[in-house]
Amino acid sequence: MSRHDRITPLLLDPAEIAEWGDEDWDLALRQGRRSGLLPRIEILLARAELFRHVPAAPRAPLQAAHVVAAKHRDDVAREVRAIAAALASLDAPLILLKGAAYAAAGLPPAEGRLFGDIDILVPKESLSEAEALLVAAGWSSAKSDAYDQRYYREWMHELPPLQHERRQTAIDVHHTIVPPTSRFAVDGKRLRDAAVPVGADSRILVLAPADMVLHSAVHLFTEGEFSHGLRDLTDLDLLLRHFAAHDPHFWDQLAERAQSFGLIRPLHYALRFAAILLATPVPPRLLDLGAPGPLGEIVMDALFTRALRPPHPSCADRFSAIALFFLYIRAHYLRMPLGLLMPHLLRKAFHRRVEPAAA
Repeated sequence: MSRHDRITPLLLDPAEIAEWGDEDWDLALRQGRRSGLLPRIEILLARAELFRHVPAAPRAPLQAAHVVAAKHRDDVAREVRAIAAALASLDAPLILLKGAAYAAAGLPPAEGRLFGDIDILVPKESLSEAEALLVAAGWSSAKSDAYDQRYYREWMHELPPLQHERRQTAIDVHHTIVPPTSRFAVDGKRLRDAAVPVGADSRILVLAPADMVLHSAVHLFTEGEFSHGLRDLTDLDLLLRHFAAHDPHFWDQLAERAQSFGLIRPLHYALRFAAILLATPVPPRLLDLGAPGPLGEIVMDALFTRALRPPHPSCADRFSAIALFFLYIRAHYLRMPLGLLMPHLLRKAFHRRVEPAAA
């Protein structure tokens, strides 16, 4: 980890704060805010009975972050109810993904988590009906460009994002967890068949424990976006610890499910970096599952250890921008065959050059 990283050592050992001065706290607050981890840090310190040792200056923003996180969780619950009502006539259950699923199921990653959009999973054959029902309830497409619409509808595993016209909340409607054009083909029906109900409404489900971990692993280690990389890795750490503590067969089920879906490589990176950076107690027998060759491991270690630092300039080194660039290209390479990838990247590069000039 970077010698300027204050967040990862704190996640490993909250007693780290005993050695901190004002500059350390200032840096930790800035890194924690950029990582989306301030509310989780507040909870960690409170549970370790260390919050009383936090100086007054950083105590206020940590307490404010706790209030914001609680508001986020209430908002997610309200939004899930609104989505369920909008899709009540859909002949399929409402399956929540990622953060909304953690909140609905009362899982540890929901505590102190800040939420963005809400992700749901519906059958591919129900996408059009689900979209029509959501539009009728006040959501509309957040993508107006014709190319973007085609990109999502033909090549991606989800509809173009939908945004509520009044509340400005966003929904991503998935039919599986990876693009159909990607190197990892995942049958959405298998995910739906294994999903489990949560709460009082039997129509609201979440993915099975192993599938939930695999989705989190695929999201973090194949999509090339790391603005919340460390937060997402802490999600994985908390999920793994929770499920392993409640089911002695969880690790074997996770390995078996990953192999059956062809997701052992993303799982390998998830387990490896959770163990390396957050000391997640992964069984040694699983740490080599899906590993690349020795040279590949060295290269990916160099890339991911930089990408999974707090996304703050103080944590970057001279190779960080290069690492993020290569992971961005890798994500697109995994997502699309070259015949689609090259025109897509060229178009994105062109638009990035044109849009600032137009503004």
